[in-house]
Amino acid sequence: METGKKTDANVAKAYQRYLKLERNFTMNTVEAYMRDLQKLVTFLRGEGIEPVKVKLEDLQHFAASLHDLGIGARSQCRILSGVRAFYRFLYLDGWIDNDPSELLESPQIGEHLPEVLSTAEVDMLESSIDLSKWEGHRNKAIIEVLFSCGLRVSELVNLKLSNLFLEEEFLRVEGKGRKERLVPISPRAIKELEYWFIDRDAMTNVKAGEEDYVFLNRRGAHLTRTMILIMIKRLAEEAGIHKIISPHTLRHSFATALLEGGADLRAIQAMLGHESIGTTEIYTHIDTHTLREEILNHHPRNMKEKV
Repeated sequence: METGKKTDANVAKAYQRYLKLERNFTMNTVEAYMRDLQKLVTFLRGEGIEPVKVKLEDLQHFAASLHDLGIGARSQCRILSGVRAFYRFLYLDGWIDNDPSELLESPQIGEHLPEVLSTAEVDMLESSIDLSKWEGHRNKAIIEVLFSCGLRVSELVNLKLSNLFLEEEFLRVEGKGRKERLVPISPRAIKELEYWFIDRDAMTNVKAGEEDYVFLNRRGAHLTRTMILIMIKRLAEEAGIHKIISPHTLRHSFATALLEGGADLRAIQAMLGHESIGTTEIYTHIDTHTLREEILNHHPRNMKEKV
């Protein structure tokens, strides 16, 4: 291809068409990729380098500039991931003869452990619910099912009455990729559901097609993830819990409670519906104090010699 055609504008337009038509990305995703690409183009322009003539060391200098600008490690990783995708496209589409981004490394990101609630804090959350209100027992059942079953919020809002087997004490859940799994449900959660069903059965305005959903709003339609998020954040504030929490916090708290109670990681993996055990490890943590005590009490170097 002639060098004259390899202008910044032509390259960017070709990449944008690729993202839209071949990768089938949404407009918002395409715009995000192009914004990140513009950061690279602006940097290279300042260095007098054309994007199609970039070398690995040029990309490494760009990566260093992101750090100097105070951009966080996660954002750096996202931008550099986009840079690699851009050069992979240029190479496969014949714009360049080799991919200079193959050995481009991203900054290391420290493991992020989500907030976790203790059982006592979950009780505080439930105690802040006004059971005299129409939605009181419903909200308490939601909190208890999330904490007792470790459901994703999307799984909770789509939970169907036909998938409840309360006498056998388990639920059938449809998770990611429409994969089904069976999840045990605690007697406490069953009791809260039964209280909610008294109010639910009294509803006369359930919308057509919504009859099988477990959790409904006042208008007789199933709840949305946003509704659950707003409800949990409001309850946390009323309960005086100052952690930043969401429905996902209850799922993580469920996994953590199981791990600390001695459950096998593979069993937790099955309960959460994770394909990879590595994903389950992200959801679990061991309190550093507990870990320290375990080391001090059980490591042979720390145990006193028997007299």
